[in-house]
Amino acid sequence: MSLLNLKKFNIIVAVSKDMGIGVNGDLPWRLRKDMKQFKLLTSNAIVDGKKNAVVMGRKTWNSIPKKFRPLQNRVNVVLSRNLSDPPPGADYLCGSLEKAINLLSQESIGDQIDLVWIIGGSEVYKEAMKSPQCHQLYITRVDSTVECDAFFPAIDSSKYTKISLPNIDETEQEENGIKFKYEVYEQTNISEN
Repeated sequence: MSLLNLKKFNIIVAVSKDMGIGVNGDLPWRLRKDMKQFKLLTSNAIVDGKKNAVVMGRKTWNSIPKKFRPLQNRVNVVLSRNLSDPPPGADYLCGSLEKAINLLSQESIGDQIDLVWIIGGSEVYKEAMKSPQCHQLYITRVDSTVECDAFFPAIDSSKYTKISLPNIDETEQEENGIKFKYEVYEQTNISEN
């Protein structure tokens, strides 16, 4: 499939001051506002009658509490090189991010998909950020340094430019004594789709 026919995708992540995203297979903080924002962005398709897709590694899937799996009103795609069947509740299993984007771009499936969101973990983010199909990065900057064992890659300023969107409140917010703010970056010179 040519690059022109592949769906673009967005990345969504919350990072600590040192780009930490997780510890022991879990989030290092609990921010209800951020989870609400995550759900709103990843659930709300812009085009009526379509759904958004969320693509995640197996460890990210396993880190979602069972009562929230699969993520409702979204097509759930799990990446794994070891599993042979999708985990219970997941819609699709793919061996790589490239295969997942190819699958979601196929006419039979792609016609039902609006936005594609990459939701973790570290290796998936790393691969996604190198892709010409990566459109935007939705980053929650958590003003905290916490112990993490999973990290988000550095954002290459020659490749991604910070932008403002009308639906994203960029002001500093606070919850449970933790300050955070939202930022959006867009890949420059992205292939048109």
